[in-house]
Amino acid sequence: MADSGVGSGVAGPVLGTPDSFPDRPGRFGRGGRSIAFLIIGIFIAIAMGGWGYVMMSAKGNPDVMTEVIAFQVGGPSSITITFQAHKAADRAAVCRLRATDTDHVEVGTRDVTLPAGQADVQLTERLETSARATSGHVQYCYLVQ
Repeated sequence: MADSGVGSGVAGPVLGTPDSFPDRPGRFGRGGRSIAFLIIGIFIAIAMGGWGYVMMSAKGNPDVMTEVIAFQVGGPSSITITFQAHKAADRAAVCRLRATDTDHVEVGTRDVTLPAGQADVQLTERLETSARATSGHVQYCYLVQ
């Protein structure tokens, strides 16, 4: 029988086995890779903390929680807003009420002071507007000394 030449005389794999190659530690080695992962982890933690701060500061002071109960348009030059605020009883707060028109353009604002002594305050306030308002809301509230 004739030898076809394929696979004849080959004692093992052509490219070798894993034992044929010397151990290479890699580009950084085990210690360098751990340091790189640690630096990346610290960077991600700092970025997440910064993002959390930005999101909290964009919302304003979360120590005063507000909810608009109702608003009633009183003609082309005023709106009445009824809202409730929850805050620390021993602190006063200032809330900005805002009226907008159909294009969401601000047509009136007013700052209202919530006195110290009550934690839950419900107020009904009238805003003068420069044009007919279609909605009213509490833009923000913050505690004062």
